[in-house]
Amino acid sequence: MDRLTGYLEELLEDSGEQGAGFDVEYSVSSCGKSGVLTLDLGDNGTFVINKQPPNKQIWLSSPLSGPKRYDYDPTHRVWFYHRDGTLLRDLLNKELRVLMSNEGVDIDLGEEDEL
Repeated sequence: MDRLTGYLEELLEDSGEQGAGFDVEYSVSSCGKSGVLTLDLGDNGTFVINKQPPNKQIWLSSPLSGPKRYDYDPTHRVWFYHRDGTLLRDLLNKELRVLMSNEGVDIDLGEEDEL
């Protein structure tokens, strides 16, 4: 999540959107294992990404596609949505490109299994 937070901070900074109603925040739980990343895109809505270490899931709330729970596939080292096989990184790239009007969005989650 640190890698994703860093990328999103850079993306907002480079686009000039940070401070213009767009913001990213990552808060870690007291145990240091779970956390919530919030990406506020102003009038375009808010993404909330919540890592759930006990059940090895990432929960996503998207202003475009709504709520989803992603499971980790250790064989392919990817986070996927079990209902349709969509990868988390693909969904984030697609939706952020639309909402930010930026075809250069290219999220790489690092696909690490460590939550």
